[in-house]
Amino acid sequence: MTEPELTPLQAWAASGAMALTGRSGGPPLAAPGSAATMVSAALREIAMSTIIRTEHEPKLPGIELLGERAAIAGLHRAGPFSCGGAFRVVETNDGRFGLSLPRPEDLDLIPALTESDFTGDVWATVAAWARTLSTSEAADRVELLGLAGGEIPDPGRTTRPGVLVTEHGPRRRRRDRPRIVDLTGLWAGPLCAHLLGLTGAEVVKVESVQRPDGARRGPAAFFDVLHAGHAMVALDFHDPGGIAALQGIIANADLVLESSRPRALAQFGIDAKEVVSAGTSWLSITARGRESNAVGFGDDVAAAAGLVVPAGSDLLPCGDALADPLAGVRAAAAAADALFAENARMIDVSMLHVAAEAADGPSEDHRVHRSGETWWVETARGRFPVADPVARRPPAPASALGADNEHWVGKR
Repeated sequence: MTEPELTPLQAWAASGAMALTGRSGGPPLAAPGSAATMVSAALREIAMSTIIRTEHEPKLPGIELLGERAAIAGLHRAGPFSCGGAFRVVETNDGRFGLSLPRPEDLDLIPALTESDFTGDVWATVAAWARTLSTSEAADRVELLGLAGGEIPDPGRTTRPGVLVTEHGPRRRRRDRPRIVDLTGLWAGPLCAHLLGLTGAEVVKVESVQRPDGARRGPAAFFDVLHAGHAMVALDFHDPGGIAALQGIIANADLVLESSRPRALAQFGIDAKEVVSAGTSWLSITARGRESNAVGFGDDVAAAAGLVVPAGSDLLPCGDALADPLAGVRAAAAAADALFAENARMIDVSMLHVAAEAADGPSEDHRVHRSGETWWVETARGRFPVADPVARRPPAPASALGADNEHWVGKR
């Protein structure tokens, strides 16, 4: 007998993401829309594409992947801040915008952002500055300085689908084991690569010697979960030899994953459309699509898409960097489909627009209460618990930076 499909609220509570939403010490909160059921549907798409390609069903994670980074890092709900503490929603004189400050260099830009010196609380300084501006003025200045943030809700979030797929050329090859070149970092792109690896694809992660994946500075266990079993190549992009090696690795790929802003790879003589025209599919995961230069991280992008929860005078972020896993899983579904397509594809994944699709629609009427150590959700359909975030155990440590250079750099 087939198990009944979870409702969006049941799936949200089961995923671990609801436990991460709300104020510290307060009840866990429901998100609008259907983020967890979107993930579940995308995972089914990946499985079906893999069965068609390989005749075998892959062993994939479930909706619990929404909470596994927090489970590994020991993060908890912390409204009005994000779980990691680097994001919050700020009031302007006519609305709200969200701002992420996860990097040390972001804090260095606060005097330029607020046009004032500050020696005290960063967020108090930002809040006082924001109240003097309109939302659009604040968002424009954030983008001008290369900070991550934007208007909530972003008025452009419904103007395109989350995943745009176009075909530009013939497939050059159909390997039994597709080769994926992963140029991405942090969470969304590596999650996409990880899921493709679980379908049997060969994954080669290429990093810059000067600027390796920032996730290497985070919890090792989370990096291991997403990268175990992947080949690791590190190249010096200030050296023509490193650029030539990158070009050679890309030329022998079935699919390239990247998460750079549009002009980033042009300086290396790499044009995505030319790569696709030569028969290799290309998938970009960016904050707001390939046509945008905006910077974005999972919390601020999700908030701009409408994945926020009102709590008194505040808007609280939903889950942990929610736009990252949403985009990563949706990207993997599009990539898995492309791996058996006849023509090479250009796939443009916008984290903002994927998250906007997930945010569409109100939450089901419900009540949250606590019994003992467990939070429970009650609806007209019944009663169910709010699950704590859980994490998978990595099968092995990820390889070190550049561990596979000897094998891959000489390979064309």
